[in-house]
Amino acid sequence: MKFKWTDVHEIGFRLSEAHPEIDPLGVKFVDLHRMVRELPGFEDDPGRSNEKILEAIQMAWLEERE
Repeated sequence: MKFKWTDVHEIGFRLSEAHPEIDPLGVKFVDLHRMVRELPGFEDDPGRSNEKILEAIQMAWLEERE
């Protein structure tokens, strides 16, 4: 399955699967941006993300962990 920046819930799920040991609130946005781009199936322009999207991804990831 292919996904983009706006698929925040899918990204949150995949990040929780790929990095179960990481606290999402401790990840800097620069690192989060890289981690999302490295996920298998991610296909979007790196420049299309912004702080609002990264915050939403971080919260979706946190929800997946809880």
